[in-house]
Amino acid sequence: MFALLVALLAGAVVGVASGEGVFAQGARAEAALELRRETLFVISASGRHRFEVEIAETPRARARGLMYREALAPDAGMLFDFQEEREVAFWMKNTLIPLDMIFIEASGRVAHIARETEPLSEDLVPSRAVVRFVLEVPGGTAAQLGIVPGDVVQSDLIGSAGQPG
Repeated sequence: MFALLVALLAGAVVGVASGEGVFAQGARAEAALELRRETLFVISASGRHRFEVEIAETPRARARGLMYREALAPDAGMLFDFQEEREVAFWMKNTLIPLDMIFIEASGRVAHIARETEPLSEDLVPSRAVVRFVLEVPGGTAAQLGIVPGDVVQSDLIGSAGQPG
């Protein structure tokens, strides 16, 4: 029931699993899930910060997220596109590294940042705002680069979000 609730809230849930056998399965599944990539920029008072991100735009990719990854390059991340504006919530189950979750409105404006989220936690991390996108980057990145709510994220995907389809 908990997984169903989280799925409805965030579209970012995975089945409950633990143990080395599951980790190995997760690593194989990760290799099979190839995501398109894009360059994006976060514009803050400290400058224009470039990231190479994977795009999680399907329910399967959003559910998988960055789970089972043991490392993430300082300029890498994952951009989740929920295809519509809504409140979302994430959890860190099966996520091995701390992340900063940057919650982004359809316009590209940063609405909220959850900093240094706790690896393996099942606690919900809410957007605290209506958003379309979530950018996950290595934990501590937002503080290090001075990224704060009100900053702007620019990418081809975010730029096209407001365009008529």
